[in-house]
Amino acid sequence: MIEFRNVNFAYEKERPVLRDLSFRIGDGEAVGLIGANGAGKSTVMKLLLGLLFPASGEILVDGAAVGKKSLPEIRRKLGFVLQNSDNQMFMPTVYEDMIFAPLNYGLSREEAEKKVDAALEKLGMRELKHRHNHKISGGEKRMAAIATILAMEPEAVLMDEPSSALDPCNRRRVINIIRELKQTKLITSHDLDMILDTCERVILLDRGQIAADGPAEQILRDRTLLEAHRMELPFCLAGRK
Repeated sequence: MIEFRNVNFAYEKERPVLRDLSFRIGDGEAVGLIGANGAGKSTVMKLLLGLLFPASGEILVDGAAVGKKSLPEIRRKLGFVLQNSDNQMFMPTVYEDMIFAPLNYGLSREEAEKKVDAALEKLGMRELKHRHNHKISGGEKRMAAIATILAMEPEAVLMDEPSSALDPCNRRRVINIIRELKQTKLITSHDLDMILDTCERVILLDRGQIAADGPAEQILRDRTLLEAHRMELPFCLAGRK
């Protein structure tokens, strides 16, 4: 579903962010992309969406190379929850944000309305439907951003720090929703407990290169590996020997 082939990228020529990065994510896989600050996680997401383009190498989504000509089709397949919800919720109300993509993908208003209502129901947030985005809390805006992506029903879901700004109840609700999703999932987060709960595989990045790639249980229980790459065990495992 998603493939990086020898991808290199730098914001400044003398400071590479990704170095010859290669990995594949199969259809339906749930993969956590982890790493310390500056490892390149958010850059991977932006490259997938065509917000940035690599200096060299190739990125494929469902067999199609990411490029300017292919972006409209590729973005129809990808739903992206941005790290900063303020950059995602650009319409006046939650409802207008949620219905925007389904309408632009050619659905009738009635069909789009059904998808919006189903997503709100799934997240238990029907009361937010007609709220103004500038009048809801950061946690509510995060939930609304996730609902917006669910209404699109993409083939793959990309999430950048999906649990940030959420209270414990909504965090657990989002974790449960992520676990239920059948789509391919790529999730970046410093919340390793959430990654352990939602992902079967983990890719550990360090300075733009893959330091480890394997089963989530194996990598997230390896204290020595995590500490060597400026990370710590998930809280649920930290007290165990």
